[in-house]
Order: sequence, then C-alpha cells, then structure tokens
Amino acid sequence: MAAPLPAPTGERADLLGALDRHRDFLRFTARGLTDDQARQRTTVSELTLGGLIKHVAWGEERWLRFAADGPAAMRTERDPGSVEAWAAQFRMGPDETLDALLAHYRAVADRTAALVATLDLDAEQPLPEAPWFEPGARWSVRRVLLHVLAETAQHAGHADILRESLDGRKTMG
Repeated sequence: MAAPLPAPTGERADLLGALDRHRDFLRFTARGLTDDQARQRTTVSELTLGGLIKHVAWGEERWLRFAADGPAAMRTERDPGSVEAWAAQFRMGPDETLDALLAHYRAVADRTAALVATLDLDAEQPLPEAPWFEPGARWSVRRVLLHVLAETAQHAGHADILRESLDGRKTMG
C-alpha cells in the first residue's frame, strides 16, 4: 500500500483550496434533492443540476488527464457515437442517481489532489488543434488548474440559478 501523499502547501494548497470551495458551492446546490428533481429542467436551457454536476466532473477529469498525459486526453472523434457520448456528459441519465454523480465527483476531486501533489505546476502540454484554441498554444499544469477553477465557479453559479428556479432555495443569500 502506497504511503499517503503529504498535504499540499503554498500555491498548491491555495489552488486546491479555492477549487474545493467552489466544488462545495456546486454540491450544496444539490443538497436535499431527489433524483427526479436533479433531472428536472428549470429554465429554457437543457441544463439540470444532475447534468451540470456530471459535466463539471467530466470536464475536471478530462483537463487533469490533459495536464498529466497531453493533448490525446482531449481528443474527440467525429463519429456520431462519440458526438452522442459527448452530449450525454451534460445530461443525468434515467438510470443515474444524484448520489452516484456526487460520489464520482468526489473521486475526481481526490484524483485531482493526487495529481496536483505530484505534477510540476510549470510543466506544459500543447493544446490540441481546435478552432477555440490559439494555434500552437501550450498550457501549464497551473493554467489547467486555473481553468478548472474558473469553470467550476461559473457552473456553481449556473447551479444556483437552476436550484432557485426549482424550489426557491439559494446557495448564498
């Protein structure tokens, strides 16, 4: 059995602490919901609380694989099956439970913490070719973490709107 990793300090602790805070805001929006409520659309958007949690976990997992393994982790094939798989990461399926989605999100957070403890924050990977990335751009592990942090914070705000539309509850205020 591997020895536990030491607790992060300095910049690593700051980055993980900020990310954890926004993860907590996102998780809080789902507190006390049934699976049916987590699947319910509350705005004109297709987003649901369950789908949003699933998407944020998927995105964090994918970006941290990119930080560790490079652009192949970001590759998306162009066949119809992969397009559907990509779209499914935004939806809470009929056989999925909110508890399972939250457990997966916790596991992703644990893997992120383990990677942050071991990766060089200055190490860079080339971004894959895509219309939304500058040609030849490279991101450091630090930049990836800042991106995941920003995405998590933004989606926690979306989740707050969805929850308030569902039953009037707010994360803050």
